[in-house]
Amino acid sequence: MNTNLPGTAIRVERPTKTLRELALDKVRDAIVDGYFKPGDRLVERDLCAKLGVSRTIVREVLRHLESEGLVATLPNKGPIVARLELKEAKQIYEIRAALEGMAARLCAEQRDPAIADALQASLEDIRKSYAAKDMPGVLSHTSAFYHTLFTKVERHVAWGVVNLLTVRINHLRSMTIKTKNRNVDGPAQMERIVEAIRRGDGEAAYLAAHDHVTNASSIAVAVLSAQQTGE
Repeated sequence: MNTNLPGTAIRVERPTKTLRELALDKVRDAIVDGYFKPGDRLVERDLCAKLGVSRTIVREVLRHLESEGLVATLPNKGPIVARLELKEAKQIYEIRAALEGMAARLCAEQRDPAIADALQASLEDIRKSYAAKDMPGVLSHTSAFYHTLFTKVERHVAWGVVNLLTVRINHLRSMTIKTKNRNVDGPAQMERIVEAIRRGDGEAAYLAAHDHVTNASSIAVAVLSAQQTGE
């Protein structure tokens, strides 16, 4: 018997995520990516079989997703994938436009090249993800772009507000990023934000950020309207 093994040689490493968190990620991604469509019933028994987890975990996941606005529970029908309402979507974009415009202005006023460099790095990752048709990557790197925008100017409260809406924002984003020419137009609009920040032009940065969100809002409204018309 080898008694010279280091103390950590056979230690069991704890997983970084619990089974509940893994199941939550899977169902959330399935909704955001469109595997489950708005209005689809989310039957506990079926989810247990698909995920390979207990009914207790599935119920906890559904309750959590309901708090995020992705799931709704209807009388006599049970949990369904929530439908994104036009009024709600418009309000989300209004909040984004105000807060992201403010953050972009503040970043420009810092006149710190490191901020523009960090934003540019995320933007290049977004372009690479589009080129690889990696839509989850587009969502992830876009979130990183805005995390930088807020945290580099220590607007953590504002980022917290945006972060609370992240799931619904990404649900909307998952629709807009797939529309025609968005892989070109979206990054180009974000490039204008970065350029204005690099120049230290606060007003231009604010307008570029505001225009980008307004453009995304118009696309989302068109997609949601078409979905409702087709129902």
